[in-house]
Amino acid sequence: MPAEIFIVSGFLGAGKTTLIQKLLRETFQNNKVVLIENDFGEISIDAALLKSGGIEVREINSGCICCSLAGNFLQALKEILDRFQPEKLLIEPSGVGKLSDVLTACNHTAIKPLAEIKRKITVVDVKRCKMYAENFGEFFEDQVKKADVVMLSRTDLFPDRTEDACRVIRSLNPGAALFSKPWDQIHADEILAAGANGEADSIPARSAPRFSVTFGKSILKDGEHQVYTPGFEETHHHSTAEEIFDTITIETERIYSTEDLTARMAALTDDTKGFILRVKGILPIDGGYVNLQYLPGDLQITACDTRGGALSIIGQNLAQQEIIRLFNQELKG
Repeated sequence: MPAEIFIVSGFLGAGKTTLIQKLLRETFQNNKVVLIENDFGEISIDAALLKSGGIEVREINSGCICCSLAGNFLQALKEILDRFQPEKLLIEPSGVGKLSDVLTACNHTAIKPLAEIKRKITVVDVKRCKMYAENFGEFFEDQVKKADVVMLSRTDLFPDRTEDACRVIRSLNPGAALFSKPWDQIHADEILAAGANGEADSIPARSAPRFSVTFGKSILKDGEHQVYTPGFEETHHHSTAEEIFDTITIETERIYSTEDLTARMAALTDDTKGFILRVKGILPIDGGYVNLQYLPGDLQITACDTRGGALSIIGQNLAQQEIIRLFNQELKG
């Protein structure tokens, strides 16, 4: 039987990893699952977080699989399918990748006998929906237009923005199944069953206004989930993530405090070091580790059981050396 492919797309910080955890927990827990997980950058913070949830993680060189999906990605995808023969294949493209590029690879004649796409799910953050559509339309719109299911995230936190987000989505993709309820009110089975008829629970719209892979050794044990993190090499074709976005990876053994990290993040986002779109990392503090997550206007630093010492930053016009110094130097009190 061909593997079933489920693609979970979405712009930076929309909630893709959270949705994947929900799918694995509520629907795929008894299936043999391979998860292709990638980040735009040199490390995969999400892969580490997924590993902490009981999923075996094996990384190759991380990067953006959506920038140029040609022969190398096809070779990687085919080898994964041949080698592990999963029942379900979950693909989480980078937040700054294009869903259309992933679909091109998955629909290739070399892949079709081995796997078929079952659902193309895009997660959209209602708080930042309009901002991303206006500023990064080429990437954001591609993710929405190519989806057959759209999941709105953070509707419980920003209910006043839900209707506007629904209108944006409907203007881009009138036929998609659109979920606007808080996710704890939706079972994963409902999400996967939607898409065939375009119906879900959404508020009706009033108007429609380069990559290369090097395989390392890895083993998929029965009942475990395997995470691959493909990488990229610089290529030149129109509107790649590398051309539009900057990325910085900071690896550190420094012991921080929550107050210290909050101060450093305030300095990072003071508009003098570039446009910061996304920051995530697992960092050591006294007595443990914290999971740092930043989106424009939203910083969260929470206790974390996963060990780590790295920070990934994505943005535009980033002052790389200043940012690296910011997280490595002593702050002046």
